[in-house]
Amino acid sequence: MLGGDLAIDLGTANTLVYARGRGILLNEPSVVAVDVSTNSVVAVGAEAKRMIGRAPDHIKPVRPLQDGVIADYDVTAEMLRYFVRKVLRRRGAFTGPRIVVCVPSGITSVEQRAVSEAAYAAGARKVHTISEPMAAAIGAGLPVNQPAGSMVIDIGGGTTEVAVLALGGIVASTSVRVAGDAIDVAIVDYVRAHFALLIGERTAEELKISVGSAHPGTGPKHAEIRGRDVGTGLPRNIGIAGDELRAAMDPPLTRILAAVRATLDRCPPELAGDLVTDGIVLTGGGALLRGLDARLEAELGIPVHIAERPLDSVVLGTATVVEHFDQLHKVVVDGHRR
Repeated sequence: MLGGDLAIDLGTANTLVYARGRGILLNEPSVVAVDVSTNSVVAVGAEAKRMIGRAPDHIKPVRPLQDGVIADYDVTAEMLRYFVRKVLRRRGAFTGPRIVVCVPSGITSVEQRAVSEAAYAAGARKVHTISEPMAAAIGAGLPVNQPAGSMVIDIGGGTTEVAVLALGGIVASTSVRVAGDAIDVAIVDYVRAHFALLIGERTAEELKISVGSAHPGTGPKHAEIRGRDVGTGLPRNIGIAGDELRAAMDPPLTRILAAVRATLDRCPPELAGDLVTDGIVLTGGGALLRGLDARLEAELGIPVHIAERPLDSVVLGTATVVEHFDQLHKVVVDGHRR
């Protein structure tokens, strides 16, 4: 592959772009602000995210990826084009790059085609896709080409990818559209149901990060929340205990745990022994949730480790493929050309 080649982690929450030989050059929210009166793009990335909850009625900030897949093709293509051009301008190059982009393991052929077409629309001359758990495992430094089994749990914004890998392939995997966003929604729903208070998903995310925990004794014990009273519509402050917040997050976390168990159930016995010895690696933003590793360890009886750079594991794994394409080309799939 050539010097202008890019690795892209096209995530529900954030998009990261790595340029060969240059490192990660872009990490911005996967958000686009659209002027609905003219159907034109007003802002992309961090600038668009700042408009959420603050923009006038005719400007609508949208997240074109939902649950790890493209929900709005045209807006996704515009977003990718903007990000790719931003990176290429930094490099002083304008020729169409080859792009390796990661996709969820549970993606359909139609959804995969949409990702490839969006990359071609952004100016790529050739597109390859790589399965997200494979990219996460490579980025976390797991020996995916070895006969010994490795296991990765990648918890992003829209999807959780669980996979057992060996000999350069995925032996067993489960992809569920439950991840960080679902945890935020669960907090919003819990606060409304138990405290008659309306809060936004951004507030819920801040709560999750500052106070949330998945295992008893691993987080702050109390937090203050400001929201709008369901009955009066007036602003109101409440206090919420750490145990209550943990209960709010439990339904999506239980579904993630079920996906891990389902993958382990399909794991060949020979590889299961490797996992007991070497453990499971957590990547993605969800890996940063306090006590999640401890809860998984307690419920599965298998050591659980957090990747050194969990937020970057997927793009770093995709970047490794870009840098060593000749050795790792078997893990990618050629993207469809329109």
